[in-house]
Amino acid sequence: MTILLTGAAGFIGYHAAQRLLGQGRRVIGIDNLNAYYDPSLKRARLARLTAHPRFQFIEADLASTASTSAIFAREPVDLVLHLAAQAGVRYSLDNPHAYMSSNITGFLNVLEGLRHQKIPRLIYASSSSVYGGNTKMPFAVGDPVDLPVSLYAATKRANELMAQCYTHLFGLAATGLRFFTVYGPWGRPDMAPFRFAEAIERGGQIDIYNYGRMSRDFTYIDDIVEGVVRVVDRPTSGHRIYNVGNCQPVNLMVFVRSMERSLGKRARHRYMPMQPGDVPATHAHVDDFWDYTGFRPATPVEEGVARFADWYRGYYGQAARARVA
Repeated sequence: MTILLTGAAGFIGYHAAQRLLGQGRRVIGIDNLNAYYDPSLKRARLARLTAHPRFQFIEADLASTASTSAIFAREPVDLVLHLAAQAGVRYSLDNPHAYMSSNITGFLNVLEGLRHQKIPRLIYASSSSVYGGNTKMPFAVGDPVDLPVSLYAATKRANELMAQCYTHLFGLAATGLRFFTVYGPWGRPDMAPFRFAEAIERGGQIDIYNYGRMSRDFTYIDDIVEGVVRVVDRPTSGHRIYNVGNCQPVNLMVFVRSMERSLGKRARHRYMPMQPGDVPATHAHVDDFWDYTGFRPATPVEEGVARFADWYRGYYGQAARARVA
């Protein structure tokens, strides 16, 4: 099987590519290597992928209709795993056009590629952010998702509606996966675990929003990837959406304390009000995903945080030594 994987140099994309290559699949990875966060981290991930003989990399911007169409026309594939997106709730307040370009135009170009090249299957990343200000817990796929509280959330919900439309009109099989607060080694520097680790290591300050009264369904990266490959291996038709989350919400302060224990240091805490576009809690209902795949995420936060902390110290310690040398 040949899989076209977008966002291959990203956090989830990198881990998914590693797993698929390890299973003997051929992966064609696309990424634009933009500067939303340090591109050197993306290139470090990519360097590990290019060591695989079955991996091919194409640097391209999916928002370019011409280049995306050309890639789809010349690269015969069996399935598209679309993980590329402009991520980050808070950044959408400052740079909304990046979200429309990447998450709307880019997604449309991917759908058009599937349509015109008659590629039968699409698996794409959605987000728990689509649940917006819902207060019913846990979040179930059938819950209302018409009250987004960030532009990022609105674009991910738009992706779901676009995929539904294309399955109806053109007979695609599309599966959307609503990921819940993914963390782990090789994670994004803009996300809370990374920022917490950086502050703890440097003896800095951690900003704790909503005065610590927040909880998240933190989901370890290996569990996310296991969920993705299970979907790859299972037949489907029409358009389906599933939650992929740990189903065990953790208070933000519990997560912070776990990071401090893993790194053996404490940080100063500054308690802040809720940020615009954020939500106080997330909690995934995953029974339907279990029914479909026979899998539900289960890595305890303490274990996942310890693995992340080990990677963080190893990666940035190595980088610091390289700069000195």
